[in-house]
Amino acid sequence: MLLAIDVGNTNIVLGVMDGKEIVVSGRFATNIYETDAEYAIKLQAFLTIHKCDKIDGAIISSVVPALVQTLRRAVKLATEQDAMIVAPGIKTGLSIKTDDPSEVGADMVAGAVAAKEKYPLPIIIFDLGTATTGSVIGKNGDFLGAIITGGVKTTINTLSSGTALLPQIDLTPPKKVIGTNSADSMKSGALIGTACMLDGLVDRFEEELGEKATVVITGGLGRQIGKNCKKDVIIDDNLLIDGLRIIYDKNK
Repeated sequence: MLLAIDVGNTNIVLGVMDGKEIVVSGRFATNIYETDAEYAIKLQAFLTIHKCDKIDGAIISSVVPALVQTLRRAVKLATEQDAMIVAPGIKTGLSIKTDDPSEVGADMVAGAVAAKEKYPLPIIIFDLGTATTGSVIGKNGDFLGAIITGGVKTTINTLSSGTALLPQIDLTPPKKVIGTNSADSMKSGALIGTACMLDGLVDRFEEELGEKATVVITGGLGRQIGKNCKKDVIIDDNLLIDGLRIIYDKNK
Protein backbone atom coordinates (compact mmCIF):
# COMPACT_ATOMS: atom_id res chain seq x y z
CA MET A 1 0.00 0.00 0.00
CA LEU A 2 1.07 3.58 -0.70
CA LEU A 3 1.12 6.31 1.94
CA ALA A 4 0.45 9.71 0.32
CA ILE A 5 0.97 12.87 2.40
CA ASP A 6 -0.02 16.38 1.30
CA VAL A 7 1.31 19.06 3.66
CA GLY A 8 -0.69 22.29 3.72
CA ASN A 9 -0.28 25.37 5.88
CA THR A 10 -3.15 24.37 8.18
CA ASN A 11 -3.58 20.61 7.75
CA ILE A 12 -1.56 17.58 6.70
CA VAL A 13 -3.77 15.28 4.63
CA LEU A 14 -2.97 11.56 4.64
CA GLY A 15 -4.18 8.89 2.27
CA VAL A 16 -3.40 5.18 2.24
CA MET A 17 -3.95 3.67 -1.20
CA ASP A 18 -4.22 0.11 -2.43
CA GLY A 19 -3.79 0.53 -6.17
CA LYS A 20 -6.20 3.31 -7.20
CA GLU A 21 -8.45 2.77 -4.18
CA ILE A 22 -8.13 5.03 -1.13
CA VAL A 23 -8.33 2.64 1.82
CA VAL A 24 -8.37 5.36 4.48
CA SER A 25 -7.69 9.08 4.74
CA GLY A 26 -7.26 11.55 7.57
CA ARG A 27 -5.82 14.89 8.69
CA PHE A 28 -3.25 16.16 11.19
CA ALA A 29 -2.84 19.79 12.19
CA THR A 30 0.29 21.28 10.62
CA ASN A 31 2.87 22.16 13.27
CA ILE A 32 6.35 23.21 12.15
CA TYR A 33 7.67 22.82 15.72
CA GLU A 34 6.97 19.09 16.05
CA THR A 35 9.93 16.76 15.63
CA ASP A 36 10.31 13.80 13.31
CA ALA A 37 9.78 11.48 16.30
CA GLU A 38 6.51 13.21 17.23
CA TYR A 39 5.20 12.97 13.69
CA ALA A 40 6.37 9.34 13.47
CA ILE A 41 4.34 8.48 16.58
CA LYS A 42 1.26 10.11 15.02
CA LEU A 43 1.78 8.32 11.71
CA GLN A 44 2.32 4.97 13.36
CA ALA A 45 -0.79 5.41 15.53
CA PHE A 46 -2.86 6.42 12.48
CA LEU A 47 -1.70 3.40 10.49
CA THR A 48 -2.18 1.02 13.43
CA ILE A 49 -5.70 2.25 14.20
CA HIS A 50 -6.71 1.68 10.59
CA LYS A 51 -4.87 -1.66 10.33
CA CYS A 52 -2.61 -0.44 7.52
CA ASP A 53 0.49 -2.44 8.35
CA LYS A 54 1.83 -3.14 4.85
CA ILE A 55 3.09 0.22 3.62
CA ASP A 56 5.51 -0.41 0.75
CA GLY A 57 5.86 3.12 -0.61
CA ALA A 58 5.37 6.75 0.36
CA ILE A 59 5.21 10.16 -1.32
CA ILE A 60 5.09 13.68 0.14
CA SER A 61 4.04 17.01 -1.35
CA SER A 62 4.42 20.11 0.77
CA VAL A 63 3.91 23.86 0.66
CA VAL A 64 5.69 24.10 4.03
CA PRO A 65 9.42 23.73 3.27
CA ALA A 66 10.36 23.44 6.95
CA LEU A 67 8.46 20.16 7.27
CA VAL A 68 9.66 18.28 4.19
CA GLN A 69 12.69 16.56 5.73
CA THR A 70 11.01 16.26 9.14
CA LEU A 71 8.17 14.27 7.61
CA ARG A 72 10.52 12.28 5.40
CA ARG A 73 12.38 11.13 8.51
CA ALA A 74 9.06 10.49 10.29
CA VAL A 75 7.86 8.28 7.45
CA LYS A 76 11.14 6.34 7.59
CA LEU A 77 10.73 5.81 11.34
CA ALA A 78 7.08 4.77 11.10
CA THR A 79 7.13 2.64 7.94
CA GLU A 80 10.82 1.97 7.06
CA GLN A 81 10.09 3.49 3.64
CA ASP A 82 12.06 6.28 1.93
CA ALA A 83 9.42 8.80 0.91
CA MET A 84 9.48 10.30 -2.58
CA ILE A 85 9.28 14.14 -2.53
CA VAL A 86 7.33 16.15 -5.12
CA ALA A 87 9.88 18.77 -6.18
CA PRO A 88 11.32 20.29 -9.38
CA GLY A 89 12.84 17.52 -11.51
CA ILE A 90 10.36 14.80 -10.56
CA LYS A 91 8.38 13.24 -13.44
CA THR A 92 4.79 14.48 -13.48
CA GLY A 93 3.78 14.42 -17.14
CA LEU A 94 2.64 18.02 -16.68
CA SER A 95 3.89 20.79 -18.95
CA ILE A 96 3.92 24.02 -16.92
CA LYS A 97 3.69 27.19 -19.03
CA THR A 98 4.13 29.78 -16.28
CA ASP A 99 6.97 32.35 -16.14
CA ASP A 100 8.83 30.26 -13.54
CA PRO A 101 7.57 26.66 -13.26
CA SER A 102 9.49 26.17 -10.00
CA GLU A 103 7.11 28.64 -8.32
CA VAL A 104 4.10 26.37 -8.85
CA GLY A 105 3.31 24.68 -5.55
CA ALA A 106 3.49 20.91 -5.17
CA ASP A 107 -0.21 20.92 -4.24
CA MET A 108 -1.14 22.63 -7.51
CA VAL A 109 1.01 20.15 -9.44
CA ALA A 110 -0.57 17.12 -7.76
CA GLY A 111 -4.08 18.45 -8.31
CA ALA A 112 -3.42 19.20 -11.97
CA VAL A 113 -1.88 15.77 -12.59
CA ALA A 114 -4.95 14.04 -11.14
CA ALA A 115 -7.46 16.29 -12.89
CA LYS A 116 -5.82 15.65 -16.28
CA GLU A 117 -6.27 11.91 -15.82
CA LYS A 118 -9.81 12.04 -14.38
CA TYR A 119 -11.69 14.80 -16.22
CA PRO A 120 -12.23 16.30 -19.70
CA LEU A 121 -9.97 19.17 -20.77
CA PRO A 122 -9.76 22.13 -20.38
CA ILE A 123 -10.06 22.14 -16.59
CA ILE A 124 -10.34 24.75 -13.85
CA ILE A 125 -9.34 23.54 -10.38
CA PHE A 126 -10.23 25.44 -7.21
CA ASP A 127 -8.44 24.32 -4.04
CA LEU A 128 -10.01 25.81 -0.91
CA GLY A 129 -7.63 25.74 2.02
CA THR A 130 -5.57 28.29 3.94
CA ALA A 131 -5.34 30.04 0.59
CA THR A 132 -7.85 29.77 -2.22
CA THR A 133 -6.17 28.84 -5.49
CA GLY A 134 -7.58 28.48 -8.98
CA SER A 135 -5.48 26.55 -11.51
CA VAL A 136 -6.17 26.40 -15.25
CA ILE A 137 -5.25 23.47 -17.50
CA GLY A 138 -5.64 24.14 -21.21
CA LYS A 139 -7.18 21.93 -23.88
CA ASN A 140 -3.74 20.48 -24.67
CA GLY A 141 -3.15 19.48 -21.04
CA ASP A 142 -0.71 22.30 -20.25
CA PHE A 143 -0.76 24.06 -16.87
CA LEU A 144 -1.42 27.64 -18.00
CA GLY A 145 -1.44 29.56 -14.72
CA ALA A 146 -3.41 30.31 -11.60
CA ILE A 147 -4.99 32.81 -9.22
CA ILE A 148 -4.17 32.91 -5.50
CA THR A 149 -6.21 34.72 -2.88
CA GLY A 150 -6.95 34.51 0.84
CA GLY A 151 -8.69 31.40 2.07
CA VAL A 152 -12.10 31.42 3.74
CA LYS A 153 -10.88 30.68 7.27
CA THR A 154 -7.93 33.03 6.84
CA THR A 155 -10.32 35.85 5.98
CA ILE A 156 -12.66 35.04 8.88
CA ASN A 157 -9.76 34.95 11.35
CA THR A 158 -8.49 38.28 10.05
CA LEU A 159 -11.93 39.85 10.48
CA SER A 160 -12.36 38.49 14.00
CA SER A 161 -8.89 39.47 15.20
CA GLY A 162 -8.75 42.82 13.44
CA THR A 163 -12.16 44.21 14.35
CA ALA A 164 -13.54 45.00 17.78
CA LEU A 165 -17.12 43.79 17.35
CA LEU A 166 -17.01 40.84 14.94
CA PRO A 167 -16.99 37.40 16.63
CA GLN A 168 -15.23 34.14 15.89
CA ILE A 169 -17.72 31.92 14.03
CA ASP A 170 -18.13 28.39 12.80
CA LEU A 171 -18.75 27.90 9.10
CA THR A 172 -22.17 26.29 9.14
CA PRO A 173 -24.26 27.50 6.18
CA PRO A 174 -26.42 30.58 6.78
CA LYS A 175 -30.18 30.21 6.33
CA LYS A 176 -30.27 33.06 3.81
CA VAL A 177 -27.88 35.34 1.97
CA ILE A 178 -29.01 38.54 3.67
CA GLY A 179 -27.72 38.12 7.23
CA THR A 180 -29.70 39.64 10.10
CA ASN A 181 -26.97 39.29 12.73
CA SER A 182 -23.18 39.51 12.76
CA ALA A 183 -22.51 35.76 12.73
CA ASP A 184 -24.90 35.00 9.85
CA SER A 185 -23.66 38.01 7.90
CA MET A 186 -20.07 36.74 8.22
CA LYS A 187 -21.11 33.21 7.24
CA SER A 188 -22.90 34.55 4.19
CA GLY A 189 -19.90 36.65 3.21
CA ALA A 190 -17.50 33.76 3.68
CA LEU A 191 -19.46 30.90 2.11
CA ILE A 192 -21.81 32.55 -0.39
CA GLY A 193 -19.33 35.32 -1.18
CA THR A 194 -16.58 32.82 -2.00
CA ALA A 195 -18.98 30.73 -4.12
CA CYS A 196 -19.91 33.87 -6.08
CA MET A 197 -16.23 34.67 -6.56
CA LEU A 198 -15.60 31.19 -7.98
CA ASP A 199 -18.60 31.51 -10.33
CA GLY A 200 -17.24 34.84 -11.55
CA LEU A 201 -13.71 33.48 -11.99
CA VAL A 202 -15.05 30.60 -14.09
CA ASP A 203 -16.61 33.15 -16.46
CA ARG A 204 -13.32 35.09 -16.70
CA PHE A 205 -11.20 31.95 -17.16
CA GLU A 206 -13.50 30.58 -19.87
CA GLU A 207 -13.47 33.95 -21.62
CA GLU A 208 -9.66 33.81 -21.83
CA LEU A 209 -9.67 30.14 -22.81
CA GLY A 210 -12.30 30.75 -25.49
CA GLU A 211 -14.31 27.67 -24.49
CA LYS A 212 -16.16 25.98 -21.65
CA ALA A 213 -14.14 24.09 -19.04
CA THR A 214 -14.65 21.32 -16.51
CA VAL A 215 -14.71 22.88 -13.03
CA VAL A 216 -13.31 20.82 -10.14
CA ILE A 217 -13.36 21.92 -6.49
CA THR A 218 -11.22 20.33 -3.77
CA GLY A 219 -9.71 21.23 -0.39
CA GLY A 220 -10.88 21.29 3.19
CA LEU A 221 -13.79 23.66 2.51
CA GLY A 222 -14.43 22.50 -1.04
CA ARG A 223 -17.70 20.72 -0.32
CA GLN A 224 -19.18 23.59 1.71
CA ILE A 225 -18.34 26.17 -0.93
CA GLY A 226 -19.02 24.01 -3.98
CA LYS A 227 -22.65 23.32 -3.13
CA ASN A 228 -23.27 27.09 -3.05
CA CYS A 229 -21.88 27.66 -6.56
CA LYS A 230 -24.32 28.24 -9.41
CA LYS A 231 -21.92 26.83 -11.98
CA ASP A 232 -21.81 23.07 -12.62
CA VAL A 233 -18.90 21.85 -10.51
CA ILE A 234 -17.36 18.52 -9.55
CA ILE A 235 -16.42 18.20 -5.88
CA ASP A 236 -13.42 15.89 -5.51
CA ASP A 237 -12.21 15.58 -1.92
CA ASN A 238 -9.35 13.23 -2.87
CA LEU A 239 -7.95 15.01 -5.93
CA LEU A 240 -4.48 15.71 -4.47
CA ILE A 241 -4.08 12.22 -3.01
CA ASP A 242 -4.95 10.75 -6.43
CA GLY A 243 -2.38 13.06 -7.99
CA LEU A 244 0.32 11.91 -5.60
CA ARG A 245 -0.43 8.29 -6.45
CA ILE A 246 -0.11 9.04 -10.17
CA ILE A 247 3.19 10.89 -9.65
CA TYR A 248 4.52 8.04 -7.50
CA ASP A 249 3.69 5.49 -10.19
CA LYS A 250 5.51 7.60 -12.82
CA ASN A 251 8.70 7.71 -10.71
CA LYS A 252 8.92 4.49 -8.72
